[in-house]
Amino acid sequence: MRVASETGRVREVVDAVAADLRAAGCATPRVDAELLVGHVLGLTRSELLLAREQELDERERARVEELAARRARREPLAYVLGEWGFRRLTLAVDRRVLVPRPETEIVVERCLALLAGREAPRVLDVGTGSGAIALAIADEHPGARVTGLDVSTDALRVAEENARRAGLRLELLEHDLFRGLPRGPWDLIVANPPYVEPEELEGLEPEVRDWEPRVALVASGATEAIARAARGALAPGGALVLECADGAASRVAETLRGLGYVDVAVTPDLVGRERVVEGRAPGERGG
Repeated sequence: MRVASETGRVREVVDAVAADLRAAGCATPRVDAELLVGHVLGLTRSELLLAREQELDERERARVEELAARRARREPLAYVLGEWGFRRLTLAVDRRVLVPRPETEIVVERCLALLAGREAPRVLDVGTGSGAIALAIADEHPGARVTGLDVSTDALRVAEENARRAGLRLELLEHDLFRGLPRGPWDLIVANPPYVEPEELEGLEPEVRDWEPRVALVASGATEAIARAARGALAPGGALVLECADGAASRVAETLRGLGYVDVAVTPDLVGRERVVEGRAPGERGG
């Protein structure tokens, strides 16, 4: 990468970075290049278009070169930028946590729909990671009392930082879900558990396979463990919402029915893949 020595204007720098990222096999080289240059200059992509002829100084060009080299090694763009957007929030992310994904926003939508009309529901986010789900619920349902649980101390530190950045209240617990779930009763339990099968790992993009934390990625029976434990932790009528792998929704839905959940339903993600499964504990929920 020769950004610092060969180019100066915004459009030239973007072109040079995009060319290198394309050669490295990045899926969206132009978008990535614009985001990287914009990040260094403190500009949005739309603002960057208006600054095409702006000259980068030597320090700015060196910084772009540094970040572009990281992205060319297929480090996830979110990690290179150090932050990523999720619904109304901008979250700090790095190798300690998964990158928040658009399909997980549908999980939050279902949670909010299930919590509608509840003034102060108790919510448990299992495997909270960056805190994306938990904080989005706290942000969009101000009355919710949200707890984020994770086995990773490092992940909890990221979630704590994100709660502080967002000015949101979030209780955080270090806990192994395979030891059960904290005593409720919870009005809603939500999780985006690890669901990549071990044999599928090598076929994933390098950004996922080589960089994201495997403990949060590779299936280990967490989905079934959460579903079982949640039956005893949910309030009567309380809801469980799970994100699952493409093609696994019907199996997860049957698991919930077999455990006695009612009103089991599947919701597709933004591209129509069955991705979110929900069910309710039997009984009438409180007010």
